[in-house]
Amino acid sequence: MKTVFDLATREELIQRISLLKQDGKPVWGKMNVYQMTKHNTIWNEWVLGKKNFVYKQEFLGKLFGKLALRSNTKDDKPIGKNMPAGKAFTVNENDGDFQSELLTWIEQINAYGNFSNDSFIHDFFGKMTNEQIGIFAYKHNDHHLRQFDV
Repeated sequence: MKTVFDLATREELIQRISLLKQDGKPVWGKMNVYQMTKHNTIWNEWVLGKKNFVYKQEFLGKLFGKLALRSNTKDDKPIGKNMPAGKAFTVNENDGDFQSELLTWIEQINAYGNFSNDSFIHDFFGKMTNEQIGIFAYKHNDHHLRQFDV
């Protein structure tokens, strides 16, 4: 399975990120290309532990999170379309510095090569192994790149 901890997989993601255009249109979903890139930089910041995030599993996650995690990391099946983003990762502004967000996103993908965030707890899935984090981080980034057909 693909994981962001694999160099070739990170290079593939970076190549695809580089193909995004500021006037790109989504194949599905409500986010424009700027909102999607900003969403991903916030999300990767969270996983990488680059800011002082409070990691806490939500109540519903405590009930169903482990089952959903196994389902999302057991094979190469992509994440389904139109999944909710979560309040912490919702980007309301319609426009911003697109090129800066792309560069930040690429830096973050590279940073997975030195991943060390033992305190990471997914808000729904809960505590994850590094293997699960690597697989799901790939799937999340891939999901949004497929959303914009790259």
